[in-house]
Amino acid sequence: MLRPVTDTDGAPFWQYAARGELRVQACAGCGELRFPPRPCCPHCQSFQTDWRRMSGRGRVWSYVVPHPPLLPGYAELAPYNVVVVELDEAPRIRLVGNLVAGPGEPLGSLAADRLRIGARVRVVFDDGLPRWVPERS
Repeated sequence: MLRPVTDTDGAPFWQYAARGELRVQACAGCGELRFPPRPCCPHCQSFQTDWRRMSGRGRVWSYVVPHPPLLPGYAELAPYNVVVVELDEAPRIRLVGNLVAGPGEPLGSLAADRLRIGARVRVVFDDGLPRWVPERS
């Protein structure tokens, strides 16, 4: 499994994810949520940060189903989906991930014809990686 490359600003995101928490960086000065994480608030220029817990609920804003040729680590898994999820609490923040049929299910477990823009989803964690599952009504 490919692992994310972390940097100083983004490391807390992955530390929280390893604990099963979806958190987003926020400015401790003005409260503005931001992603991707960065050292300075683009609104008030504060360097003080906080990490706010999100509900993990959102909607599919966009998606793609890549087919080979791909990076070697992913080629054998294709085809699979990559979704962009808009968070309920922060509609300007969109996270990239995969939509799977259920917790612990592999990439490609959700048929491509079930993908829909606007579909309600919630986050689950698989070995510290956020994945998305359809939200059951």
